[in-house]
Amino acid sequence: MTEDSSIRLQKFLADAGLCSRRAAEALITEGEVWVNGRRAELGQKIDPAADKVTVRGNPVHAAQPRITLAVHKPRGLVCSNEDPHNPATIFDLLPRELARHRFFCAGRLDKDSEGLVILTTDGDLAHKLMHPSSIVVKRYHVVLKQPYPAARLGQLLKGVSIEGERLKVEHAALVNPTPAKASTNLDVHMHHGKKREIRQLFMALRHDVKRLRRYQIGAMRLKGIPLRAMKQLSTKEISLLFKVPRPHRAAPENR
Repeated sequence: MTEDSSIRLQKFLADAGLCSRRAAEALITEGEVWVNGRRAELGQKIDPAADKVTVRGNPVHAAQPRITLAVHKPRGLVCSNEDPHNPATIFDLLPRELARHRFFCAGRLDKDSEGLVILTTDGDLAHKLMHPSSIVVKRYHVVLKQPYPAARLGQLLKGVSIEGERLKVEHAALVNPTPAKASTNLDVHMHHGKKREIRQLFMALRHDVKRLRRYQIGAMRLKGIPLRAMKQLSTKEISLLFKVPRPHRAAPENR
């Protein structure tokens, strides 16, 4: 192994699309990674062309291309690589030439929700997009079954506690309110996002969500991407995901 050809093991695992570097370090520490039949060590360097790497007994192949996609997810698909209860996944939308790569879903939407989802082969990017320390603002258009009064918008910002967790949003505004200052349509922003958080928050406040659509992540908008279609992002467009968007009046696109 020459110095020029060697790379750190955790980088090799991330480049192969297995996981993020941080997750790879955890796998190495837990003894799940082996190199040439020997248990790997944290910080170890390998030659991707010569060394045989396995994780939990499964061989890991050399790096795959870094591809990041903005996908317009429809309702009915889950954002999971494997779900025995829901065989239809967002990865079914991938064209044949991309389906052979391993993609991560960075920022999931539940089965009943739709809108902008990011798929990437870059494990480090996926980790950065999903980690709580990254302020990645997500914007949603929420349609309720019952009109929501402007006087109660503060409750969405204050939030509610459910099973020890605080559920709340960072911004909430009515879309096209009635003269009575109420609307079934809301524009909601958040940067954390626990599983089904928006739905659970409105349910706790006795309002049922009829439709939930994410129309923007950072400064990256869904506009222009048809339902079930996708767009490969450039480096510049990827950077938009981490850009704090300018405040604007509630006007979600492509309703």
